Amino acid sequence: MDQNPDVSKSQRKREMHALQSLGKTLVELPSEQLGRLDLPDVLCDAILEARRISQRGALRRQLQYVGRLMRDVDANHIRRQLESVQAGATREVAILHRAERWRERLLADEGAMAEFVATFPGTDVQRLRTLLRNAKREMADSRPPRFFRELLRNIRETVLNNDRAAQSDS
Repeated sequence: MDQNPDVSKSQRKREMHALQSLGKTLVELPSEQLGRLDLPDVLCDAILEARRISQRGALRRQLQYVGRLMRDVDANHIRRQLESVQAGATREVAILHRAERWRERLLADEGAMAEFVATFPGTDVQRLRTLLRNAKREMADSRPPRFFRELLRNIRETVLNNDRAAQSDS
């Protein structure tokens, strides 16, 4: 390990702790998001091993090992990738919340359908009406929320497709 004489021991420790913290963030990342990152195989294997460990001491040592492996990679590149993946996840959550709000409006207000169709021109109106009718009937009969969930999936897909179309136009 090359040691730069201009960097103090305290600074090197801070850098090592920062890498270890980044490694811990990677260990806690959902598998789907971790799969999107371009990580060296050795580092990826160490992260997956850390996920399997449940004992505190062993996990701490494994996290230190992950931090040590992080010294050999471009941590800034990994941070940028991580920010990009997390921004995508934040966007997905925002779209889901938006779809939930639309579902509530559509179920509560008859006039919301026209506004929804005007806002999202690619909407399959007949499918949406059918799902709305079935979801309302389902709620009135106190049945399990199959169509209620299907309605949300349909609205979410419509919102997502509209956002993709808007992004491709810009």
